[in-house]
Amino acid sequence: MIQVLANSLVPIFVGLIFGYAAGLFKVVDNKDVKSLVSFLMTFALPSSLFVAIALTPRPLLREQAKAAVVLATVFLAVFVATYYASRKLSKETAANSAVLALTLGFPNHAGIGIPLLLAVYGPTASVSVAVGLAVGAITITPITLAILESESSEGETMSPAARICTSLWRALQKPVFWAPVLGVLASVVKFHMPIYVDKSLTILGGATEGTALFVTGLIASAQRINLNWDVGWAVLGKTVLQPALCLAIALFLGMPLEQTRFAVLLSAIPSGFFGVLFGKGFDATPEVASSSLIASTLLSIFTLAGWIVLLSHLH
Repeated sequence: MIQVLANSLVPIFVGLIFGYAAGLFKVVDNKDVKSLVSFLMTFALPSSLFVAIALTPRPLLREQAKAAVVLATVFLAVFVATYYASRKLSKETAANSAVLALTLGFPNHAGIGIPLLLAVYGPTASVSVAVGLAVGAITITPITLAILESESSEGETMSPAARICTSLWRALQKPVFWAPVLGVLASVVKFHMPIYVDKSLTILGGATEGTALFVTGLIASAQRINLNWDVGWAVLGKTVLQPALCLAIALFLGMPLEQTRFAVLLSAIPSGFFGVLFGKGFDATPEVASSSLIASTLLSIFTLAGWIVLLSHLH
């Protein structure tokens, strides 16, 4: 088990450390990461998602439906709870609360999920990671964008319905959304992908893991960290309560053991960087969100190991 933990976790944190060091010592600009993020979200990650899903046999893909429901329920529950706790208890603005809610609600599947589940469970887990990314992209991400836009000067002139429609339309246009959808269609119709297309997208998608880990470390190096009770509760909720909730729902719904392990470990992954990234464009940068991103990532070397061990004893 120790070798499994080392093989799965050490490469992840090496990638994160390289990105953090590159930003800290100004080898790479950690203030303007738009180009790297654009490459990741527009080309590398969508290519990886499409190939992973399109090459999945239809019966296996059908088995992911229950996992998608479980992950969507968990993401939405954490998002709503965090948003209202931030608004009511911490008296934060709607924009700052939305950024924090997305940071905690949507784990870093792009950076950590792909290499982690592949190392622990093998290639069959890649479809679950793709499903997790797709679920987050079509649920809490558009909600966050709608709230952020409603707080902007342009959004104030739009009706709530118009804001929601605009956010949904923008989300639908992103390759990270429609690439897995196309992958599902390709799997359903049993589309035979030409070898040269498969290899081309595989090569491009192969850059996803390293780039996402590096970008996560790079973004973390530009954030301030302030450890307080708010950050402590946020990290506890992200690394312990969220995967525990996922496990409870999966067991209640009678999800197969293998899918349960995939979903719970996906939920145990530390905070994602999408919230902080989106917030920058709307001048919404709550310290709790950036501090939770860093703290949960550092702490996850222990919490992820704990969940991997726990799930290995699940029968």
